[in-house]
Amino acid sequence: MIVPEAETPAFDVVTERVENVTSLLPLLAASRPLLFMRRGEGIAGLGEAARLEFRGPNRIRDAAATWQRIAAAATVRDEVGLSGSGLVAFGAFAFADDSAGASVLIVPRVVVGRRDGVSWVTRIDGADDPVAATELGPEYRVVLHPGALDADGYRAAVDAALARIRSGALEKVVLARDLTGHLPEGGDLRRVLVDLALGYPDTWTFCVDGLLGSSPETLVRVKDGSVTARVLAGSAGRGADAAADADAALGLATSTKDVDEHRFAVESVVDALRPHVRGVVASEIPYALKLPNLWHLATDIEAPLADGSSALDLVGALHPTAAVAGTPRDAALSLIAELEPFDRGRYGGPVGYVDGTGDGKWAIALRSAEVAADGTITACAGAGIVADSDPERELAETRMKFRPIAEAFA
Repeated sequence: MIVPEAETPAFDVVTERVENVTSLLPLLAASRPLLFMRRGEGIAGLGEAARLEFRGPNRIRDAAATWQRIAAAATVRDEVGLSGSGLVAFGAFAFADDSAGASVLIVPRVVVGRRDGVSWVTRIDGADDPVAATELGPEYRVVLHPGALDADGYRAAVDAALARIRSGALEKVVLARDLTGHLPEGGDLRRVLVDLALGYPDTWTFCVDGLLGSSPETLVRVKDGSVTARVLAGSAGRGADAAADADAALGLATSTKDVDEHRFAVESVVDALRPHVRGVVASEIPYALKLPNLWHLATDIEAPLADGSSALDLVGALHPTAAVAGTPRDAALSLIAELEPFDRGRYGGPVGYVDGTGDGKWAIALRSAEVAADGTITACAGAGIVADSDPERELAETRMKFRPIAEAFA
């Protein structure tokens, strides 16, 4: 949905510094929180001043164009000037062009932020929503069960993908499977977010329109003309002790299968960014990124922006990367549609925020789940399939990747 120019809202936006906010999580709504945070710093949204929905292959491009007009029409008084202050929209986009699920940009009525020892509150059109901590709701436990693709079905899908790869049709495809559950009536989603934020502090803990999780992968960050991204592909479980853990990291770094999978992902990001930046800088050798439950091969990418693209423009250029789709992209997407008997929804899609200047931070919705209005929970996890893949190992990798979200609900 593109807002007609004649209907573009002219928001009045005021951002003021406030006394130090010690935690964003207790300030959130229990049922539909808005959050994008890492290491306790980030932004939280309260209420909705505007909700924009987009669908189809041009959903991100349409969102970027609509947001540009909304930002241009806004009057902003911002005494903070940090990332996340001023006019902000939270966003979450569907993975697939033909997904039944909507992609959204949500402008909160109130935004609370904290960064580098500074706290602030932004109010849209004089919104008087109170900014106050509330107690978490009662504890609950949700067990997630196999969805449309169980373990046997996933092994069979990997076998089918390997046959296609070995025939030369493509080099890599990321195949996901799903788990489902049901949130009890009145279940406080902040409990899940607290568990994720405490257990995985170095990831992006997010919640936008029922999509919540803790993603280790930065799709793109745009700030003051600089572009950064973090590419993750290739993973291994953590060892039971220090020696085993070091062996796991070394095994990952020297695994031909994982290094090849990672290379495809890095190349896809660099190729997508190249038309928009100057002098891309990326290390030739990936490093092992340590998370609480696994190791990832990681590469950080930096470049100066060359064409004035907004964060949303670059999100549209990058999505989907080889880390969540495969190589070549079109062949991988076609095979995903053939072998996955479910709609990924926003799993693997961009999630984050954009501000009034076009800057923003976006992650890939991994280690995540979607909670529908009726309480249905759908979680997905995937693995990159290349010629050397083994179905049993790939199934085990999805189990590792389900752990953060499954344990947070349980």
